[in-house]
Amino acid sequence: MIPVAEARSRIVGRFAPLPAEIVPLSAAAGRVLAQDVPARLTQPPLAVSAMDGYAVRAADTQAPGARLRVIGEAPAGRPFGGAVGPGETVRIFTGGPVPAGADAILIQENAGREGDSVIVAEPVSEGRYIRPAGLDFAAGEVLLPAGRLLRPRDIGLAAAVNAPWLPVVRRPVVAILATGDEIVLPGDPVEPGQIVSSNSWALAAFVERNGGTAQNLGIAGDDPAALQDAVRGMDRADLLVTTGGASVGEHDLIQAALGEIGLRVDFWKIAMRPGKPLIFGALERNGERTPFLGLPGNPVSALVCALMFMAPVLQRMLGRPADGPPTETATLGAGLAANDEREDYLRATLSTDDAGRPVATPFAKQDSSMLSRLAAADALIVRPPHAAPAAAGDSVNIIPLSKDLAVI
Repeated sequence: MIPVAEARSRIVGRFAPLPAEIVPLSAAAGRVLAQDVPARLTQPPLAVSAMDGYAVRAADTQAPGARLRVIGEAPAGRPFGGAVGPGETVRIFTGGPVPAGADAILIQENAGREGDSVIVAEPVSEGRYIRPAGLDFAAGEVLLPAGRLLRPRDIGLAAAVNAPWLPVVRRPVVAILATGDEIVLPGDPVEPGQIVSSNSWALAAFVERNGGTAQNLGIAGDDPAALQDAVRGMDRADLLVTTGGASVGEHDLIQAALGEIGLRVDFWKIAMRPGKPLIFGALERNGERTPFLGLPGNPVSALVCALMFMAPVLQRMLGRPADGPPTETATLGAGLAANDEREDYLRATLSTDDAGRPVATPFAKQDSSMLSRLAAADALIVRPPHAAPAAAGDSVNIIPLSKDLAVI
């Protein structure tokens, strides 16, 4: 068995960022920028008013009760064609271009209007309520760097810099094949001894949430020919994932069956719980090499392995940091026995103590078949190999399951 960190490093090291493609703004949310996006214009392009009021020369507003002559107006998008001279003003609205000669805005709350005259109620200083040209950004400035995961605010910024099309990293395609005679599709009749398949659906959702595209290959029974036919039928993929058939039982056929059609195994078995019988390698056929990840069949094991290994792989292909999931510190809510040689990931709920600190309480039962416990969990408690017994109140590391994109 190899350590989790070594396994992740070896897996991620076999992948590289995918090439770019161009998409419209309407399809760019949630994608990753492949190149820097510079501003194609300056915003604002010229000095504009930040308030409704009057464009003035600040020097003309200093005398109490100063009276200025209104010579025109400047609504947003319609500049005043002339210039503001001594004793003159231009009615202006928010976003309106500041006319030549003016150097401040007298807001309408501090101005009295009498016909074509404005009476100054309060003096203003030079530059007051004026947004200078380039206040937001200047043409050529890089505001959206490569590697940025595009959020709604980034889409708005891309529109503002006049970039209607964006270069984004192609979505990784992950083919998913569930195996086993005992599993059936959701909604199908369930015979004695059978269970409903959940792994394909959970893993497909995981892939989509982490920026990829899932290709569901369905279910293959415990038969070498069936496994081989299912894999032969997949479209081109950046990663092939199977669930089940990765252990040592006589019906666990993944390595043997796929080995006959080009599977080359890099390593098998990781010192972790759940998730020990994980296979990593590559399927080499027809001159192509498809990385392969064989996940355990138990649903909790499959999803914990997805969090620890698939998420970094997807991020790597998207050109983003490919570290493992971030950890935090919490107080242990119940005692734990000493650990063996495997790194443990214990499902736990989170609460807070009187001081507002997080408290992680592991479920009493941690069987890797208990998907309901994972669905109810707020975090995974991480226990290193050979950890000593821990008592309630001790400090532990946790992986929160509700904060980051790459969560289960």
